[in-house]
Amino acid sequence: MFQTAELEVGDTWTAAKGEQTGNTMTVSLASPPNAVIGRYLLSARPSSRRKHSDRKLGEFILLFNPWCPEDDVFLASEEERQEYVLNDSGIIFRGVEKHIRAQGWNYGQFEEDILDICLSILDRSPSHQNDPATDVSHRHDPVYVTRIISAMVNSNNDRGVVQGQWQGKYGSGTSPLHWRGSVAILQKWFKGRYKPVKYGQCWVFAGVMCTVLRCLGIATRVVSNFNSAHDTDKNLSVDKYVDSFGRTLEDLTEDSMWNFHVWNESWFARQDLGSSYNGWQVLDATPQEESEGVFQCGPASVTAIREGDVHLAHDSPFVFAEVNADYITWLWHEDDEKRERVYSDTKKIGRCISTKAVGSDNRVDITSLYKYPEGSRKERQVYSKAVKKLLSVEASGRRTRVRRAGGRGLWREDLLEPATKPSIAGKFKVLEPLALGHDLRLALCLANLTTRAQRVRVNISGATILYTRRPVAEILQESHTVRLGPQEEKKIPVAISYSQYKEDLTDDKKILLAAMCFVTKGEKLLVEKDITLEDFITIKVLGPAVVGVAVAVEVMVVNPLLEGARDCVLMVEGSGLLQGQLSIDVPILEPQERALVQFNITPSKSGPRQLQVDLVSPHFPDIKGFVIVHVATAK
Repeated sequence: MFQTAELEVGDTWTAAKGEQTGNTMTVSLASPPNAVIGRYLLSARPSSRRKHSDRKLGEFILLFNPWCPEDDVFLASEEERQEYVLNDSGIIFRGVEKHIRAQGWNYGQFEEDILDICLSILDRSPSHQNDPATDVSHRHDPVYVTRIISAMVNSNNDRGVVQGQWQGKYGSGTSPLHWRGSVAILQKWFKGRYKPVKYGQCWVFAGVMCTVLRCLGIATRVVSNFNSAHDTDKNLSVDKYVDSFGRTLEDLTEDSMWNFHVWNESWFARQDLGSSYNGWQVLDATPQEESEGVFQCGPASVTAIREGDVHLAHDSPFVFAEVNADYITWLWHEDDEKRERVYSDTKKIGRCISTKAVGSDNRVDITSLYKYPEGSRKERQVYSKAVKKLLSVEASGRRTRVRRAGGRGLWREDLLEPATKPSIAGKFKVLEPLALGHDLRLALCLANLTTRAQRVRVNISGATILYTRRPVAEILQESHTVRLGPQEEKKIPVAISYSQYKEDLTDDKKILLAAMCFVTKGEKLLVEKDITLEDFITIKVLGPAVVGVAVAVEVMVVNPLLEGARDCVLMVEGSGLLQGQLSIDVPILEPQERALVQFNITPSKSGPRQLQVDLVSPHFPDIKGFVIVHVATAK
């Protein structure tokens, strides 16, 4: 309760009387910058000599305010506020380091019921259910609120929004690649009485979290890290085991390197750490590892990650490893159950860290925000500093003796020194475009780096994989023996027919080729190639787009297969362009047929809007596309 007085922004709520006409009075309110966010009931208490009576005026919702300099979430740049708070669509980057692809995502934070749903997420958290008063009292703090949201977007501990699935089987739910935005997911969770929505993977968790945090007024963006480490034992290295054909042996380690991983960054002050760590903070809703007994991650200061300050809250060691861990490949000898180091790479992890540009759909590389240039003196100093802080070690560059917190010692045995340089070099070369539905033609190119002849035994394997690089099914295994003359180069043809991979290809459309090469003197070379199969869809808006006026859209779809495709559906979505989702049946597509599909949209909002189109088929993985529609206001 507070009295009307002069309106000013300070440490308390203030109210001031405005114009009065008849029995109507205007009252202006000002909240303190550290007020808790959420729903407020507003009532007035007219007073007289005889009595006091409260009159309910209604309710309002208070959000974080990135336009307010005194708010912890203040962001100075108006262009960045437009992008990271008000933009209701965006780009998520996926693929592999050398083949990065853009996927549109409809955040839709201004769509119907989304704000109510976002507040419900806070209210459904265990923290609120167990102690509502204490929980609400902390909702002024973006550190607290974002950490709660990172736990609630996944369903692992708390019947949160999205249930993860990385096994490639989605029969009881929706494939993560079918989602085109957050709105349908959040509405399904809310209308389904908070039953977790099936299924999500990292970009889905990040897309939903971006929607929720932008909706609450916190500037947030989606970030993709290529060659992302999942370091389960916290020793700042990822150990990969392969057999004599280069096939990944998952049962020997829980560590992994994902082709890409997607998380969020939010912008706010770190009152708990000090102003040096203000700015972008990493948050990750993907349930990878528990933090304080809950599947949550962050906020971790990006500055702290770059400087190796891994002792700072929250979850900095895990994030540091995602972008800085060393990658060590071991050959596993099944007969005597021994391992042999094949390769050590200090530069493979944490590549092409990417986010959408402000004001455009371009990709911006922000790797330099997370770490100093690979191999530089500063980078080595930061790595050594992080190791000392995290593992209580004596470190010299990247040669470390790790002493775990429990007292056990673990010698890294100079693992991070360069492996003996092989006397041969190799790489896979693509001979024809790698297109979905077609045979794949490549060559393994081997080169003798010495002036003496060498004999090489080559074992080649191929497997369909998920984007986490987890093998799904083996589709190729063959062996060759090659004689290389002095400094000679030779090519070994590698062919994979469509029939070999069609049944086992996942929605990720990824194949991993590996060649383990054994040289006469006992040297070993592992050559790998990540393949992402291409698809094709084009979208064209046939005329100017104006608010309230229907405009035609033409989509060209292509059946990529050498066989007919039935039961294809075009799924269309776009905030400000459509109400909900549009589903269009596509006629039977003959082998490699191109077909045009037309439909109308009636924009309801002006400005640049993102229209997403998804060709869904039981015969091949989804084919996705998007286009930016510039909508003019009605005259």
